Amino acid sequence: MQEIKKYVSENKQRFLDELFELLRFPSVSADPKYKGDVLKAADYVAQKLKDAGADKVEICQTAGYPIIYGEKIIDATKPTVLVYGHYDVQPADPLELWKTPPFEPTIRDGKIYARGACDDKGQVYMHVKAFELMMKTNSLPCNIKFMIEGEEEVGSNNLGIFVKENKERLKADVVLISDTSMISLENPSLETGLRGLSYVEVEVTGPNRDLHSGVYGGAVANPATILAKLIASMHDENNHITIPGFYDDVLALTEKEREDLNKAPYDENEYKIDLGVDELWGEKGYSTLERTGTRPTLEVNGIWGGYIGEGAKTVLPSKASAKISMRLVPNQQSDKITKLFKEHFEKIAPKSVKVKITPHHGGEPVVTPTDSIAFKAAQKAILESFGKEPIPTRGGGSIPIVALFEKELGIKTVLMGFGLDSDNLHSPNEKYDIANFYKGIETIPLFHKYFAELSR
Repeated sequence: MQEIKKYVSENKQRFLDELFELLRFPSVSADPKYKGDVLKAADYVAQKLKDAGADKVEICQTAGYPIIYGEKIIDATKPTVLVYGHYDVQPADPLELWKTPPFEPTIRDGKIYARGACDDKGQVYMHVKAFELMMKTNSLPCNIKFMIEGEEEVGSNNLGIFVKENKERLKADVVLISDTSMISLENPSLETGLRGLSYVEVEVTGPNRDLHSGVYGGAVANPATILAKLIASMHDENNHITIPGFYDDVLALTEKEREDLNKAPYDENEYKIDLGVDELWGEKGYSTLERTGTRPTLEVNGIWGGYIGEGAKTVLPSKASAKISMRLVPNQQSDKITKLFKEHFEKIAPKSVKVKITPHHGGEPVVTPTDSIAFKAAQKAILESFGKEPIPTRGGGSIPIVALFEKELGIKTVLMGFGLDSDNLHSPNEKYDIANFYKGIETIPLFHKYFAELSR
């Protein structure tokens, strides 16, 4: 551990400078205007893997953005860890809410503020630097492969094809991912599951053009009003989702599992203060930790229609739209939930409007085993690095490719994230604590060490 700390200490500023270079690329995969920057980010990651000592580094082309592959095989008889991450980021909008430019990383109060600082550039770069550390100190104890993609934020549509076509190349004993969070540096944790996702866009159309709200108001259905009513009807008075069949496949936690989950440190007052809300909202009968990690949800991610510019324009809009995400829990299937949503939305829509539902992307929920060699290696690594046993938690977010890896490659995943839930992922002023960044670089080599030892 001392040699690890010494190497990190001697290279702290360089590590940070390199991460800042990566963060300056506006690699927004959702917006075609950033295509050149996404490709530059891919080139940068590939070069840094080569510099760190990886062999066979390749920028693998797909129908979308490229996947970076690299490896270091030290002994075919030793275990192999496949590291996954992504170099693309969410859009930075709304830009006016950022205190500093999203693609000009800035340090405030020991935190890096930039889009992608935590999700996932900061976290994936920890693995690149941890690998460099092991190579430079001649301490790499197992084989390592990297697969870093550029489409995670838009559904990883081409990753599945790549994985299916490269099963032999990607052969490994475990997948290691740092695209998740921990409770805090004082209370380290390991996520043991992730929710799935069904993401759709709905469009409600009324009249064939925008209308004068005085001349036509009261005579023609307003798509914006109808859309609001339809969305509101998706939850009942107990905030239970009303789509028929939505909960049919939900695998409920046992009382023991609920009890263990709620042992994680949680201060409701601090939670509300951090978010600037006076009261929490959610499905009746469940705690906040259960609602955000083990229960399915339906949320509006964006809604629009009519005039939203400065001043007034008395218009009855022709169309109104919304983007809706549903987080899923074990046993639920994204395709089935998307189908149930579509059928229900079309059924409850009045004849005064037409509706169109467009599925975007989805992914399946996963639960990772806590009795595996890999999970035990992660526990030992965190115990040595932090001086505390990690607390098992459930993640509320989705990483669809975790289920894909298990299905196509037959291997489980360890979710060893170093971000915080308060890091403003997908929001303005995304951040990542510098201390967490360095702590990740120190802890990751210990995972490889213990995974190699326990695999003997």
